[in-house]
Amino acid sequence: MKLNRTFFAATVLSLLAAVSPALAQGGDTAAVKAIITATGKGNEHPAPLRQQDIGVQVAGKSTPVTGLVPLRGTDLELVILIDGSARSSIGSQLGDIERFVNSLPPTTSVGIAYMENGRAVFSQPLISDKAQALKALRLPGGTPGSSASPYFCLSDLAKHWPSNNPENRREVVMITDGVDPYNLRFDPENPYVQAAIEDSIRAGLIVDSIYWHDQGRYDRGLYQNNAGESLLGQVTQVTGGKAYWQGIGNPVSFAPFFGDLSQRLQNQYELGFNAPVKSKPEIVSLKVKLNEPDVKIDAPQRVLVAPGGVARQ
Repeated sequence: MKLNRTFFAATVLSLLAAVSPALAQGGDTAAVKAIITATGKGNEHPAPLRQQDIGVQVAGKSTPVTGLVPLRGTDLELVILIDGSARSSIGSQLGDIERFVNSLPPTTSVGIAYMENGRAVFSQPLISDKAQALKALRLPGGTPGSSASPYFCLSDLAKHWPSNNPENRREVVMITDGVDPYNLRFDPENPYVQAAIEDSIRAGLIVDSIYWHDQGRYDRGLYQNNAGESLLGQVTQVTGGKAYWQGIGNPVSFAPFFGDLSQRLQNQYELGFNAPVKSKPEIVSLKVKLNEPDVKIDAPQRVLVAPGGVARQ
């Protein structure tokens, strides 16, 4: 009898040892990371975020925060994606783009791409040498319709991101009017916009935008331009970025936008949490709340959850 009890105890211990790793990992949960951005009131520098002040819901269910890492000074990959149909007057903004790129820290790799025929076209790879990166900056051709849909181009960029490092932050600045020539009205369920959003989430992209009225296939009216602004706002909001515009006219200068964006890049955090996982990767809703009255955060509204905690596809 004593031998049987000893054997039983040993069996139980071995079973516990076998299942303990699954219990430690939460069984059917996966580790997920998302980039969030802290902003202060007005132009004030936001106070540092604290992990205990943040609440997370995934697919409508609360989940514990497992980590919060400030990303200031860490590696960043940034692509400026310019609409190939932009009016030639965008030449007045090239100086602001150049100054912004030169202001980025050495840990930032930059690429400049143009929206052409539904693709994001680069003339050189991502590079930390800012002077070399700026050699790709030029005046867009302005050929009517040459960019097709800007959301085709964003999807292409997400699927063919010019880097294989899964650990670096990835940020995109789209310069376009956001009008989809295949659907000129504002349609929040626009399939090309939704595809661009999902592709961006799978690639781990934060998408920002600067509104600039393009030449397009014809001179678009007020309704179409408002629709374009709204679609850009939808893409940036879902991916955790920011949309910049100045009414429906072209801004006098990009400098204020780039100044705000520079501050945002310095106040980003990697937020870690657990989420229920299925057998295949899926995109689910994400809600991040902050219990700090003087600081607000921009976070992705959807996140990729994958077996094994794969962050990107």
